[in-house]
Amino acid sequence: MSLELLLPVDEENLKWQSILPKQILGKNILIHTKNSGLPDLKGLKIVIVGLSETRNSFFESDNYKVDNFRKVFYELYPGNWSLKIADLGNLPNGAKIEDTYFAIKEIGYHLKQMNIIPIFIGGSHDLIFPLYQVYQEFEQLVNMVSVDRSFDFSQEDELISGRSYMSKIIMDKPNVLNNYTNLGYQSYYCAVEEKDLMDKLYFDGIRLGQLLDKIKISEPVLRDADIVGFDMKCLSWDAIADPLKGQPNGIDSRSICALSRYAGISDRVSFFGIYEISPTPMMNQLLAQIVWYFIEGVYYRFNEYPISVSNGFLKYSVTLSNQNLTFYRSEKSQRWWMELTNDSYLDNKTKTTTLLACTKEDYDSAILDIIPQRWYNAIKRLN
Repeated sequence: MSLELLLPVDEENLKWQSILPKQILGKNILIHTKNSGLPDLKGLKIVIVGLSETRNSFFESDNYKVDNFRKVFYELYPGNWSLKIADLGNLPNGAKIEDTYFAIKEIGYHLKQMNIIPIFIGGSHDLIFPLYQVYQEFEQLVNMVSVDRSFDFSQEDELISGRSYMSKIIMDKPNVLNNYTNLGYQSYYCAVEEKDLMDKLYFDGIRLGQLLDKIKISEPVLRDADIVGFDMKCLSWDAIADPLKGQPNGIDSRSICALSRYAGISDRVSFFGIYEISPTPMMNQLLAQIVWYFIEGVYYRFNEYPISVSNGFLKYSVTLSNQNLTFYRSEKSQRWWMELTNDSYLDNKTKTTTLLACTKEDYDSAILDIIPQRWYNAIKRLN
């Protein structure tokens, strides 16, 4: 089992804890050390796994060390959480990058079987690919969300790297990708051909300006996600306090933490990865807070997935000029969903319906005879 490959956390990171209050996270989570060994997974809800695979990373030469994040994260105070959390240590690089993919897939598969949510930290964004392969093993359709400045497609079908892992996912068989959504893309980092491909496949994308104008529009997208990956190149330079590692436009520190909390509070998210991390002291602090907010979100999950609208949901029917739409609002969380119907059925026995997370604004638009774009894309993918 690949979990046995995980290297313990360097105990040098723990010595200083003796002078800190007993309430800090470092004293309230299980930690894989040389002396204690790998923690028992039974009863765990969230685990941290460090990745050092940088052969496809934008920051390969910087050699980011996950232990630098740990020093900051362990000092934070937990919320009023009743979650059992563990730090499982670091996965060493395989002889070939494919060996690293295989180990991540094995770890992801085992943790998903146990309903444990792993937070993968470090390495390049293509390390999300083996998490997709986990869903292939389960023969389960998957929704992927990337917070990224680019779409990560390539014109070379067989090329897989931090810039092009999505091409590999689309072409890999069996294809279990239901939807891919990019949050925060910047058009000048995206080829026209990539945008055309997104449109052709009816994938969703929210531009950086739209996202920053109203961060809440990301909530229904993340609510429907199974795998979420953050490419930290999406940050603006002021978010990491180093112009040499950032860019003039990008996601700020508050917004990235809000996105992390939305990902955590999603009842569906099973894998969370943070990749392409630049080695700066400010980044370590921000990374620790991103992980903190994800855990906070997991604690406050509403447990509304899978959804049963027969109890605790209000139904709203809207008649448009050429379409009838049905919306549901949860009385518990006040969140909204749209109903999708497969129109390609031959009879009522094969007719299928599913629900798509949305906002109240989508309902308001439907009243004005405007079909929500996410609903349109989802129907095209479904039919």
